[in-house]
Amino acid sequence: MTFDTEYFNIGYLDSLSYKDTFVHRLDPRVKLLVSFIFILCVVSFPRHEITGLMPFFIYPAFLLAAGDIPLNAIAKKIIFVSPFAVLIGIFNPLFDRDVIAAFYGIQITGGWLSFFSILVKFILTVSAMLLLVAVTSFPGLCESLERLRLPKAFVIQLLFLYRYLFVLLEEALRMMRAREARSFDGKGRDIKTFIKFISVLLIRTLERAERIYQAMLSRGFKGEIRMNRRYKPGIRDLLFTMISIAMFYAFRKYDIVNLVGNTLGGPLR
Repeated sequence: MTFDTEYFNIGYLDSLSYKDTFVHRLDPRVKLLVSFIFILCVVSFPRHEITGLMPFFIYPAFLLAAGDIPLNAIAKKIIFVSPFAVLIGIFNPLFDRDVIAAFYGIQITGGWLSFFSILVKFILTVSAMLLLVAVTSFPGLCESLERLRLPKAFVIQLLFLYRYLFVLLEEALRMMRAREARSFDGKGRDIKTFIKFISVLLIRTLERAERIYQAMLSRGFKGEIRMNRRYKPGIRDLLFTMISIAMFYAFRKYDIVNLVGNTLGGPLR
């Protein structure tokens, strides 16, 4: 996969936020609050819990279906960052070797349970945040943070960090194209050239960011986030919040998987 493809794929989630579905029309503050409560419930489970986390996949699945979000777009990004979660939990089986469960005669140690629990929590939380951006947009999230009375300076810096990421990548893309046009037979790919590349990239990015900021000031920017679409909480926002929170509470308090297993004729674990 080329750098050009990865560059244009970064803003793909933001492009999905322009759709007109039920979840896209919800107030961004409602979606942010519900997603925050969802993440809190997920990470609050004990380290050896796995089956209790399974019902929480209903929420990301609902956002995917109701928001008409392509599954492969979210799955690719989760897979891309999954090595971080694997690196965090991969050593757990080496340090926690106490057998605490058995599955069809196979003994399972606490280390393996905690490892898979980390992976499940990672998938749930990352997918929820990616879907939140896909159905809201990053500027919409920043606006909701500002309307929730978070410090304006923090919100503006967060928005600029996101925006200037594209400036950095665009400058890198132009420089890489220029290098490819001037290098032959693999020349210009050594570490010395790479260090010079990074140095020039930093200088050019800072200069361009300064020009962009001056242009923003000349067009009336006063440190406020202004969105074309205005949201006002309504009945559907209240119902979405209440149903979601009630569902998260039930999933957290009761072992839904085990209850369903007992109802169908036997425990699932």
